[in-house]
Amino acid sequence: MNKNSNTYQILYSAIMVVVVGAVLAFVYMALRPQQQRNIANDKRQQILSAVHITAPSDDEVEQTYNKYIVSDFVIDHNGNVTDSARNAAFGIDMKANVKLAAGKRQLPVFKCRLDDGSVKYIIPVYGAGLWGAIWGYVAVDADGDTVYGAYFSHEGETPGLGAEIAKEPFQKQFEGKELYKGGQFKSIGVMKAGQKPTNGEDCVDAISGGTITSRGVESMLKGCMGAYDAFFKRLQSENE
Repeated sequence: MNKNSNTYQILYSAIMVVVVGAVLAFVYMALRPQQQRNIANDKRQQILSAVHITAPSDDEVEQTYNKYIVSDFVIDHNGNVTDSARNAAFGIDMKANVKLAAGKRQLPVFKCRLDDGSVKYIIPVYGAGLWGAIWGYVAVDADGDTVYGAYFSHEGETPGLGAEIAKEPFQKQFEGKELYKGGQFKSIGVMKAGQKPTNGEDCVDAISGGTITSRGVESMLKGCMGAYDAFFKRLQSENE
C-alpha cells in the first residue's frame, strides 16, 4: 500500500486510535480497584479524624477503622434503624442525600468505641461553602448532646480564608459544645469573634475573612445534625 496515500493515512490513524484506546482502557481497569481502595480509605480516615484517631500508615487505615468503628447503621428521621448491615452507612451518598426532604433522608451513623471503652456516634454532614461543597463528620458523646470532636473538609475554598475550616484550630473549637439547650435542639453557631447567638446556642468563632464559608458550616450543621433529633433524644433518654 502506498504510504503516502490518503487511504493508508486514514487506516494507520484508525489503528493507532484503537490501540491507544485499548491500552488506556486496560490501564484504567487495572488501576481502578486501587483507586477505589484509596477513595474508601480516605473516607475512613476522615471518619476517624472526628474522634482524633489517625492510622499509623496508609496501609493500616482499614484495619484501624475496623478496630474502632464497631458498627454502622442507617436510621430514619424518627430515629429507627432501617439498615444495620456492615458498611450500610458507609455507602450513603451524602451529596444526593441532603437534597431530599428531612423525612425522606437515609441518615448514616458510625458507632465508635475508643480504647477507654467510651462510645461516640459519628454523624456525616454535607453542605455548601463559597466555591463548592463542604463536608465533614461530627462525633457526639453517648449522651446524645456533647460534641466530642469534628472534622471538616472542602472542595475548593480559598487558602488562608475559607479553607481554614479544614485546620485543627477551627475544628478544635467544637469540642465540648452542646447541641441542646433546655431540651431543644439548637445546633452550634459559627459567629464573628465576640458575637453571641440570640437563641442561646453554643457557638464557635468564624473564620476571619471566610464569612460565607463559616455560614456554610453553621447551616450545614443545623440542616444535617437537626435531622438526627429523634436519635439524639433517644440517646439522652437512655442516659437519664
